[in-house]
Amino acid sequence: MDMMMIPRRNHEFDLLGEMFRDLFFTEGESKVMKTDIKEKKDKYIIDIDLPGYEKENIKLEVEDGYLTVHATINNDKEEKEEGKYVRKERYMGSCSRSFYVGDEVRSEDIKASLKNGILKIEVPKKEEKEKLPEKNIYQLMVNKTM
Repeated sequence: MDMMMIPRRNHEFDLLGEMFRDLFFTEGESKVMKTDIKEKKDKYIIDIDLPGYEKENIKLEVEDGYLTVHATINNDKEEKEEGKYVRKERYMGSCSRSFYVGDEVRSEDIKASLKNGILKIEVPKKEEKEKLPEKNIYQLMVNKTM
């Protein structure tokens, strides 16, 4: 793993500097769907941070060997308090993330639960069926003509 040098922050508080640092200089950092994957003897356990999400707004689907997690949140509820936001960091909207689980895993094989803002997914390990080696179509044509 490459080590990244992190610049030391000035201890003085600079509201404008803090606002622009986070908005423009976070290089590809995802603030949603932070994930840990643990391998056990017979399964994988995937823990995804989804604080504030309701289970009704989380959808899991398996297609073509990929497990995809879709989640939606809307914190933009009408508030009767006066005032405006100076800074808003909480995520609103939709996000998704996919994991390759293999062609043998079906949706009924997967178990999931949401507790304390963590989505825990258990995916069984299944052996892949042996695939036949792919043949080169050109080579097949050459062999037939000879």
